[in-house]
Amino acid sequence: MIKMLSGNEAVARGAWEAGAAVASAYPGTPSTEILENFGRYPNIYAEWAPNEKVGVDVAVGAAYAGKRAFSTMKHVGLNVAADSFMYAAMTGVEAGLVIVSADDPGMHSSQNEQDNRNFAKLARIPCLEPSDSQEAKDLMIAAFGLSERFDTPVLLRMTTRVCHSTSAVELGERVEPSANGPKKFPRNPAKYVMMPGNAMKRHPVVEQRIRDVAALAETFPFNRVEPGAGDRSLGIVTSGISYQYAREIFPAAPVLHLGMSWPLPEKMIREFAASVDRLIVIEELDPFLEEGIRLMGIPVEGKSIFPITGELDPRVVRESAIQAGLLPETARVPLAGVDAGPLPARPPVLCPGCPHRSTFYLLSKMKVPVNGDIGCYSLGVIQPLNAMHTCGCMGAGIGVAHGAAKAGSPERHVAVIGDSTFFHTGIQALLNVVYNQSPVVTVIMDNRITGMTGHQDNPGTGRTLLGKEAPAVNIEELVRALGVKHVRTIPAFNVAEIEKTLKEYVKLNEPSVVITQEPCALLPEGKKRWLPLEVIPDKCNGCALCFRIGCPSILKSDVLDPKLQRPLAVIDAGTCTGCEICAQICPRDAITFRPSEN
Repeated sequence: MIKMLSGNEAVARGAWEAGAAVASAYPGTPSTEILENFGRYPNIYAEWAPNEKVGVDVAVGAAYAGKRAFSTMKHVGLNVAADSFMYAAMTGVEAGLVIVSADDPGMHSSQNEQDNRNFAKLARIPCLEPSDSQEAKDLMIAAFGLSERFDTPVLLRMTTRVCHSTSAVELGERVEPSANGPKKFPRNPAKYVMMPGNAMKRHPVVEQRIRDVAALAETFPFNRVEPGAGDRSLGIVTSGISYQYAREIFPAAPVLHLGMSWPLPEKMIREFAASVDRLIVIEELDPFLEEGIRLMGIPVEGKSIFPITGELDPRVVRESAIQAGLLPETARVPLAGVDAGPLPARPPVLCPGCPHRSTFYLLSKMKVPVNGDIGCYSLGVIQPLNAMHTCGCMGAGIGVAHGAAKAGSPERHVAVIGDSTFFHTGIQALLNVVYNQSPVVTVIMDNRITGMTGHQDNPGTGRTLLGKEAPAVNIEELVRALGVKHVRTIPAFNVAEIEKTLKEYVKLNEPSVVITQEPCALLPEGKKRWLPLEVIPDKCNGCALCFRIGCPSILKSDVLDPKLQRPLAVIDAGTCTGCEICAQICPRDAITFRPSEN
């Protein structure tokens, strides 16, 4: 049976067909849908973990216990999971273990575009790279086989374009591994307890293992030479989505398509290089393949032709090839002329009714330095709120604020973090603030869900990935248990109470926490309050204060105040959720609920 699947859906399908029993992950674009889809299959266990390190540890434990397991994450998630990733590479496994890294060339939803093939090289484990959905499924299955054959974790490197593109996939049936029954947990400290004496003995084993995998790479079925149309003037080495661009732009050229991008099949590469006059590499981000081939002493070009930053696409590959003289000028494909007209800019913005808006408005008004975090609340940096001054990675805001305070920053720092991010890496940072006593004000923006990646559950929601009820962590009780004395939970739309508390807490000389709590406006429970507001024209004088909260539902009308000649505000009833933030800050009481039409 053939079905159209995205790359993420295909990875999930491949894991299920391979007999994977356990999966654990933290959601992160572009990887999120893998676990969401895997969780729908029968006879499996899948969970959202608090962070990627925990997710990898869970998968490792399942693999030690004899069940095929995997963990998925976006590329920066592997930074969080690196400790666990590296020890798993040293110990090996009892059953297949696959780590899926979804890299994000072009930074569509990320703070960097690191190339995680380098992690495979660092850890001495195989790295597989699909170029379409069929290969995503097939290589996921192959990864489990490689893992068990060579006693190693395997890295499956996806990229945004493969994750989210859809293509035809031949479906198969689930195959339970032969040793899938209950298995006694291994008692083998020499292999699984990585104290120095044992680790020193494991290191030579790991080095030999990657040499053995390299020997297999020469006959790995997903490493293949495609002869093209017989033109030997140019040969291309490529992997992943770049293979699709190479085939489209150079249809006549022979291509060495590497489904295993680490370790490299040296003999295959040498023979391919000897069969062509000029060898180039087409790959996204780092010159990973290029440098590996150059270390073999083989002349090769790559990043001198194609960009080292950003996502490749057929246009970029074609234009780069023309500039390098690989294609004639006549190969240039003109873009169709489209007169888009004077379209307004559409910057990202917090949704109408977002519970984070009130806090950011107040922090902007207070003019304090705000150290932020990764989440939809990162949009607090956008005009007109302008209420975030640093944002590095998950959980960094609290630590950065603490560091600034300890460095003697003369201003009182406020750290903002979402509920899911707080569970991810914020707890330890707040514990550090308490332990080392700095007067940081931490605002935990609890919108009752993991918002940015599409409403996944977390330890505070009371539900698991599989839809089962679970204990919901009480954030205020947790914060008090960490030793914070000054804690207050406030409804996120209570502007006056949040302002009063923030002004009180910034004067304290010890740690404090404000928890703003309200469901995301896009959740069913958030939509229950969707009753639109309206502006009373006779009361509005166009003071523009309501515009400063950055709500997309509040617009400037064509009507001017007769005295001040300023545009009056008007509210779009179709998008307004009735959160009342604008009504609370309006100094003229010019905003109220629309009269019922019933």
